[in-house]
This record gives sequence, C-alpha cells and structure tokens, in this order.
Amino acid sequence: MKKASEFTSPPSDYNVVVPDGWFQLALDPADRDRGIIALADRQFQGVDNAPHLKKQFMRDLQKKAKDAFKVGGTELYLSTLTIGPVPLASSLLISLPAPDEWPVCEDADEFAEHLAGMTPPPRVTDGEIGVVELEAAGRAVRQRRREEADPAEQLGNTLPTTTLTYYVPIPVTTRWLLLTFSTPMDPLADRMVELFDVVAGTLHWD
Repeated sequence: MKKASEFTSPPSDYNVVVPDGWFQLALDPADRDRGIIALADRQFQGVDNAPHLKKQFMRDLQKKAKDAFKVGGTELYLSTLTIGPVPLASSLLISLPAPDEWPVCEDADEFAEHLAGMTPPPRVTDGEIGVVELEAAGRAVRQRRREEADPAEQLGNTLPTTTLTYYVPIPVTTRWLLLTFSTPMDPLADRMVELFDVVAGTLHWD
C-alpha cells in the first residue's frame, strides 16, 4: 500500500473500508432512486403495514442524497446495523469540495488553525480539533462536534448529533478529501466515534 508521502503525482483514486452492514447509496441523480428503493425495501422487508413510514423514509433519503451531492459528495454510506431491535444509526459522507470553496493551506496544521478560528454553527455545544496521522493517507485534520437537534429538520428527533470529520489533503494537489461521519446515538457517541476512527484509518490512495 503506497503512502501519501510516496506520491510524486496526484493519486487517481482513493479507497476506504467500511463495516459490513453499511449500505452505499449512489449520489449521482441517474442512479439515486434505484439505491433509495433498494435500501427502503431492505429496511422494511416483512413490514407490510407501514407504507407511510416507508414513503417518509424514502423522502428523507432523497433529501439526504440531494444535499450530499450538492456539496461535492462522491459516496454516501448508511448504517443498517442493529443491536437487537435498536438500529445503530450512522452515516459516512465522502466528499470532494471544489477548489475555490477552500482556503489555500500548506498543510494540515495550517488548516486546523483555520478551522479553530471559525465561528461554530448554531446549536454546536461541544467541539474539538486536532491533527492526526493516518497510516497510509497521511496527516489529516480531525474535528469532532456535538450539535443539538433542530426539530424542524430532524423530524422530531431530539437527540444531539455527533459529527466526526476528517479533512485529508490529497497528495501533490491543493485539494482536500472529506470524510464526514455522523450519528444521533448520543448515549453511544464515544463508541461510535471509535468505530469512525477505525474506518478513517483505512483510507488510502491509489
């Protein structure tokens, strides 16, 4: 596996390993609906008396996929894992923002300083920023935030959402790849973040 420091030209692709039970939802408009239907059918398999819930589930997925595509999303993974009857709700959005959307920073340390100086969004009550070393992908900025739920957007969910974002510089370029993990499982947030860190650690360039 080639490490970030060994590249002399930009990588052609990236790879990340996600847990079994995470469903990859296509973000391209041409493929989006097919994936949404497949996931809804899987989640509601054997449930014939909840058509309204299934339709709402599909509408929510449609909105999530559209929003992800607008911000440069390339891949969206949604967890279908459960502990007994409890779903381990979480997601991973991998995105590649346009070059003009980001300040030009020399390295992860400079970008971490930039993030630290920004005003946090409304309802963010806790946050931490640091620079970490990913085994193959190189030095990256790691930002964890906890945001209180907005009932108007969370469809009645009142639990805070924990977001973990890795900002990873793409070798031999001025661009950044973002891995944005999210979970509303507030009581299990620390354990979920441990899982997110493991997934981020599998990122490597091709």
